[in-house]
Amino acid sequence: MAYAQNPPFYQGKTIRIVVGSDGGGLYDLWARLFAKHMPKHIPGNPNMIVQNMPGAGGLAATNYLYGLAKSDGLTLGMFQAHRYMQQLTGAEEVKFDLRKFNWIGTMEKTEVMFSVRADAAYKSFDDVLKSSEPLRCGATGSTDGTYLLAKIFEETLRARFNLVVGYQSGNAIDLAMEKGEVICRGMIVTGHFSREPFLTWHTKGFDRHLAQSGQKRDPRMAEAPTLAELMDKHKTPDVSRRVAQVILAGNEYGRPMVATPGVPQDRVRILREAYSKALKDAQLREEAKQSKLEIEPASGEELQALTERVMNQSPEVIERVKKLVGS
Repeated sequence: MAYAQNPPFYQGKTIRIVVGSDGGGLYDLWARLFAKHMPKHIPGNPNMIVQNMPGAGGLAATNYLYGLAKSDGLTLGMFQAHRYMQQLTGAEEVKFDLRKFNWIGTMEKTEVMFSVRADAAYKSFDDVLKSSEPLRCGATGSTDGTYLLAKIFEETLRARFNLVVGYQSGNAIDLAMEKGEVICRGMIVTGHFSREPFLTWHTKGFDRHLAQSGQKRDPRMAEAPTLAELMDKHKTPDVSRRVAQVILAGNEYGRPMVATPGVPQDRVRILREAYSKALKDAQLREEAKQSKLEIEPASGEELQALTERVMNQSPEVIERVKKLVGS
């Protein structure tokens, strides 16, 4: 699509990507890949730089993008997906409305999965539901994959868990699994299939996959049903389904990029198109492959619609979400 501007708006300009975390993490890595490859897909071939703005878990950057950054299309942002949860549950530190951002896109969806030690007595998730003893699972805190999945399973399927919270890292949970301190955990699917110790676990048959969050089964664990399949099978009430959808929406956001509120729509279209083209760029894809980064994109329009859908919840759903996530 051509944009008839002479000269193009972005010619001679610098676009800044504000990242709500320190350098070296996945958000920072992706922002630098985009800064390298997006400009050549923008009419005028502007400069693009990355600015890290850690603070309050990325909340400071989100508030800055919403209330202080200019609405000229020269400031973009990448912040953590769970911002929507803070707004929905009324966190007082929130000074933004996600519905007013201009969503540019996300490069991946971070679905989660649930597994147990293969020597445990649970051959399927139905065995979990039939168990007279709650499963002992490891978690770092109330925002990690194990904790949230367990709470969702409790809400939607009446499963029972004994959550051991306080591990310092995912690696510590992995070690606890190997020692038998806990028998189950949840985590991001892409991480589970791309790094140790899980590659060795799969070779040795150490763990068994019991459930996953995606809309369809990941072929790498086709034996594990989706949460939607389990809810259909066990006739989960609609309000509990909506609670699960809200909590899991962060997986659909992935690691999103936004433009500030009020940016002219012609510039939003340019940025969205450049983002999409960058993700198809052979050089970016090769660099992502070398870093073991997976690409499963969603468009800015899809994220805009997701935000409207997620933020439109009844008071009952919001109260249940608050109870489950400890807000």
